[in-house]
Amino acid sequence: MKFVFLVQGEGRGHMTQAMALSRILSSNGHEVVHTFIGKSIRRLIPRYFYEQIESKVEEIESPNFVLDKENKSLNLGKSVAHNARYLNTYKKSLDKIHRKVREAAPDALINFYDFLGGFYFRFYKPSKTKHVCIGRQFLTFHPDYPFVPNREIEKRLFIANNKITSQKCDKYLALSFRPYEPIKHKKVVVVPPLLKDDLKNTKPLHEDFYLGYMVNDGYAEEIISWHKNHPEIELHCFWDRKNVAEAYFPRDNLCFHQINNALFADMMRRCKGYVSTAGFESVCEAMYLKKPVLMVPVEGQYEQACNAADAELSGAGIQATSFDISKLMDFVPKYAPNNDFQKWSGQANDIFLEELTNF
Repeated sequence: MKFVFLVQGEGRGHMTQAMALSRILSSNGHEVVHTFIGKSIRRLIPRYFYEQIESKVEEIESPNFVLDKENKSLNLGKSVAHNARYLNTYKKSLDKIHRKVREAAPDALINFYDFLGGFYFRFYKPSKTKHVCIGRQFLTFHPDYPFVPNREIEKRLFIANNKITSQKCDKYLALSFRPYEPIKHKKVVVVPPLLKDDLKNTKPLHEDFYLGYMVNDGYAEEIISWHKNHPEIELHCFWDRKNVAEAYFPRDNLCFHQINNALFADMMRRCKGYVSTAGFESVCEAMYLKKPVLMVPVEGQYEQACNAADAELSGAGIQATSFDISKLMDFVPKYAPNNDFQKWSGQANDIFLEELTNF
């Protein structure tokens, strides 16, 4: 079978999922004929994505969120206004997708949570190409999904976002930290995380340092402020701040690294514990390697608040409202890893092949 990928370029999780799935498909005789990735003025697409995705990659302009002045939380109003100015640009991106779909005639376009996927199938209506949506967000269809209470407006916006992204979807593959009971919604299948092969073949160590990752680099000031009171703690963090050295040392024992897939994977393998905003993919990597996690959901991003709640229920670690790494240090001796996680994630190859080759 032939597939086209459409990947959201915000953060590293969707890219990691696409790379992992491309290897599963190609190693089983299927073909990813083309990959579109949505780009943003805030993000640089890392070089490793082009090197490891097993297809030609084409960057396209895609809707994205705008952050506040501190480069931390989402600003919904500015996000709407910003994207409204680029409607003609996004129309050109949709035209590019349509030309490739007509040329390659893929069996399915696999949408890794990019807005353009929903609009493409809504307005262009390709008759022979299925729309498959992969994302943690689609677990919201399950009645047991742990919505964070008392935030009803944010919850409704989150669900609306999911529906816009997945318009005319033929199958939802909902990524999950753990198995859920099957549901009656015939298009929704709960699936394991898509982890990299090199992660599965590595031997974890527990060295005396902590690892961090910030999808929004504004949180760096919280890290630096905390470290002033804990200068003896070795801490390595990854970010994508522009015009900064590959390894930036604001203090002794504290280093901010530019995003580097191999270096991050090596440090994840060796660290004592992991602190991050509550993205799905890196928390799964930590769970696989049995590393305790401190999750700090991005302010104003309801999806991450739900992620943190579900990850805590799944045995990943604890959540907090700031990058107070002392909480992680206190938690490390109490951490009890989820020993079922490796078994669940190990079923990914078979489940994804089954779901993507049998509509």
